[in-house]
Amino acid sequence: MATDQDLIQRAVDGDERAMQRLWSQHAPHIDAVVRRLVGDPDTSADIAQEVWIQIFKALPSYRGESQFGTWAHRIAVNRTLNALRRTRRLEKIEADIDEDTASVEQTSEGTLVMETIQDATARLSPGARTVFVMHDVEGYTHEEIAKELGITTGGSKSQLFKARARLRKLLGHLVDGFGKRDDERAAPAY
Repeated sequence: MATDQDLIQRAVDGDERAMQRLWSQHAPHIDAVVRRLVGDPDTSADIAQEVWIQIFKALPSYRGESQFGTWAHRIAVNRTLNALRRTRRLEKIEADIDEDTASVEQTSEGTLVMETIQDATARLSPGARTVFVMHDVEGYTHEEIAKELGITTGGSKSQLFKARARLRKLLGHLVDGFGKRDDERAAPAY
């Protein structure tokens, strides 16, 4: 089995199968990063495509100082943030959930909870969602987030506070519902 380094060298030399293997090994993680930062599935698919084009264009400059996945992840975050800035999504667009057309398949409680959390995250303002994903999901520090987004560390902390407060409000029914029996949940309040 070829290592990433072997695949990278073959891809740089123009081997399309090596490029395909790199993509198939790393696309799930990279595409998930883009999806979490963007929120909108259609827009994230477009941006993920741009990210992969950028990764393959930059491949000759990969020096191997970090793992390929880490290097590609960094490109994905930077390219996604640039795309969001370019379309002014951070300042202008709130993700809307169309309650009438949303369908939730209740295959399991875990799936329902995960979908509810994803929907709630998509309802955050773009700035709050970006900071929340970068900090709480991806593990960036406030200093790193501030540098990437061109904001202050305090601005990053403020956005994270707002995101968490909004998520508590949006997801409170999940927390309130855990630990209660079905008959307690259905009982009317007097």
